[in-house]
Amino acid sequence: MDANPSPVESVDRALRILQLLSRSATGLTLDELVSASGLPRSSLHRLLAALKHRGFAAQYNSHSPYFLGSEAVAVAFGYYERMDLRTLIRPVMVTLQQRLQETVHMAMLDGGDVVYMDKVESTQAMRITSVIGGRNPAHCTGVGKAMLAWTYPTDEAIRMWIEKYAPLTGRTRNTLTSPARLIAELARIRDEGHAVDMEESEDGVRCVAIPVFFGKPAPVAGISVTAPKGRMTVGRMNEIAAELKREVIERMPPGSD
Repeated sequence: MDANPSPVESVDRALRILQLLSRSATGLTLDELVSASGLPRSSLHRLLAALKHRGFAAQYNSHSPYFLGSEAVAVAFGYYERMDLRTLIRPVMVTLQQRLQETVHMAMLDGGDVVYMDKVESTQAMRITSVIGGRNPAHCTGVGKAMLAWTYPTDEAIRMWIEKYAPLTGRTRNTLTSPARLIAELARIRDEGHAVDMEESEDGVRCVAIPVFFGKPAPVAGISVTAPKGRMTVGRMNEIAAELKREVIERMPPGSD
């Protein structure tokens, strides 16, 4: 378990128990919880009783294993149903803009398009046509490809998406308009964990993007960093990709298996 001390030990212990229960689909016995948590049996029994009282832990009978309770599931799903993605992601966008000094977008996938939900402008001079509420074809943009790669995680799934939203229109001479090339690019994105836009949506503009999962199997949004190609060398794009991954993985839960 985490060796860092918690400011409130009893609360920390209860949260550790919830973490352990959430990782076992078949439940954990009291002995297994004692072994995994390192907590004294008597303390663990009291904490489990409190969690059961609030519905965050469950037990079929006094001799059965402990499971994550229905209230824990209700709280989690209720939160996801009501969460305001823009409010949650905005602090990450601001942090990235301050560190990188480039424009940061947050977008969502809507059919064949991405819709820009938020934008933090670069402090450096640049011209970019994106606006909040605006749309772009998903296959033309880094943020769109980042979401497509995991929303449609197999070649067959993306072929069906392409058939539905065909043709793959070209915005610039660099746009991927061939289904085979797009399928190969999405496979590369899944391997590397990030997407790039090499002037595929606008001439002279490049971006790096990653998906945001918030614990769900498919992306709920995507975040991109955009800049003129003069500031977006391949080396810097790799550095930005690493920064995006560090910031988002640290502050937002990855997708579930």
